[in-house]
Amino acid sequence: MFLRRGSVWLLAAAGIAVWGGAHAPENTPPDPVRLTDIAARAGVRFVLNNSATPQKHQIETMVSGVAVFDYNNDKRPDIYFVNGALQPKLEKVSPAYYNRLYRNNGDGTFTDTTDEAGVRGEGFATGVATADYDNDGFTDIFIAGVNRNILYRNRGDGTFEDVTVKAGLHIAGPKRPWSISAGWFDYDNDGHLDLLVVNYVTWIPEKEPFCGDLARNVRTYCHPKYYEGLPNILYHNNGDGTFTDVSESSGIASHIGKGMAVTFADYDNDGLLDVFVTNDTTPNFLFHNEGGGRFREVGLRAGVAFNEDGRALSSMGADFRDVDNDGQEDIFVSALANETFPLFRALRGGLFADVTYPSGLGRLTLPYSGWSLGIFDLNNDGFKDLFVACGDVNDNTELLSSRTSRQRNMVLVNRGVGAAFVHDEQACPREVSMHRGAAFGDFDGDGRVDIAVSRIGEPAVIYRNVSPAPNHWLALRLTGRKSNRDAIGARIHLVSASGREQWNHVTTSTGYACSSDKTVFFGLGKDASARRIEIVWPSGTRQVLENVAADRYLDIEEPSS
Repeated sequence: MFLRRGSVWLLAAAGIAVWGGAHAPENTPPDPVRLTDIAARAGVRFVLNNSATPQKHQIETMVSGVAVFDYNNDKRPDIYFVNGALQPKLEKVSPAYYNRLYRNNGDGTFTDTTDEAGVRGEGFATGVATADYDNDGFTDIFIAGVNRNILYRNRGDGTFEDVTVKAGLHIAGPKRPWSISAGWFDYDNDGHLDLLVVNYVTWIPEKEPFCGDLARNVRTYCHPKYYEGLPNILYHNNGDGTFTDVSESSGIASHIGKGMAVTFADYDNDGLLDVFVTNDTTPNFLFHNEGGGRFREVGLRAGVAFNEDGRALSSMGADFRDVDNDGQEDIFVSALANETFPLFRALRGGLFADVTYPSGLGRLTLPYSGWSLGIFDLNNDGFKDLFVACGDVNDNTELLSSRTSRQRNMVLVNRGVGAAFVHDEQACPREVSMHRGAAFGDFDGDGRVDIAVSRIGEPAVIYRNVSPAPNHWLALRLTGRKSNRDAIGARIHLVSASGREQWNHVTTSTGYACSSDKTVFFGLGKDASARRIEIVWPSGTRQVLENVAADRYLDIEEPSS
């Protein structure tokens, strides 16, 4: 197989495989993916409002995330959209700027419960992260935003309480950071979820530079080089409803970036969750969890700080999962047009290879600008596919280039044949928009993963997955006991009836500024059962299930001993 230049070529020359895992037969075409937009008939009418101004303030293009989670424990995933706010005071003074919570009615429709739940939000929001941080059995909401973050505690009665100050997450003073994303993970395996907040840049609207074509008076959003980067924040969960800022002592604060997204996985299989953070035009971070509350930044050494040409890209969204069924956690990243969307394949020894071009993704993604994304098996054939929400940074790109601002979303189908993805151009409706957030969950309980997508200035898209192949599936909902209740970090190894192996793990941190349902999905293809399912819980407990029939949800509790 021909391999591209650079690090991938050298790895191949050294005899190190650049792609592996279980494969489909070489000439087998992939099963199609089909998504249909049901937002209008489902009653989801959210419009992402970025409060655009002629001055092209940087915050306007960075909106905004989506969360898919079950807030009322009826086993039907609900949807929460975060929104912008009016400039210059960054206030939500009208319903057009409220965040919106939609309850899943279980019949293909959703009901707006924002007001009764008390989650309109304050300020200009960009990201959202959901998880049960207090282990009370109800999923809570953290909102990342411009100079103001919010923690909503789920009371369990359909309402939420703003506990930001009480929890110790309020940041006062004139140098409050602009937070883009956040994610929940238990970095010390004490059974309580900790919080990593990703900060972007110092933004002072009065000092916004002019960017664009001055002679033609065409203004654009500025390159990140005009702004000063910020460190990220790590909060340790004290287990009593409060958090302690451990950014300095953990080593997280000593690295300055221009952060966009965060995602977690135990890439070296040492039982501790590691952290990948995308940075906008500066090197990405891979924080290796050293234990004892310390992290070491190893992005350059591991091979994920830059692409294989040694460039720091405009890295946007990310997901951290085993793409090729070899038992090791890979990383997929979205970026801007002319940069490609990198795919970093995990090798042995804590290293990664950039397989963007060998996988076919280089050529396919070069014309697109991507934001949120996810690694999910959308056609349930046993091979994880890639979805990317696309749209340019600027809303007037056409005035200064041959590119377009409004773009189609992408479904990149995993052929299961070595390094091979194909762009299924029939997968999504053909609309073009300024897409931003994308979060994942099975809204109708049919075992096919659906997607909620936000769009600037237009109603959100709710993609119902109607992929036609009659493939089998399993969906696992885990509940921790010694581990955190959400079981975030639990690793699952599935062997299907035909012997094909897959790996996945529990997480809610996917894409850009988004949060997805914690349910873990496996496509089984033609196999009507799983021969074996092994779960390694964050506590270290191992649990094995055997001869599990397909096409159902499994509710699994962590064993007490």
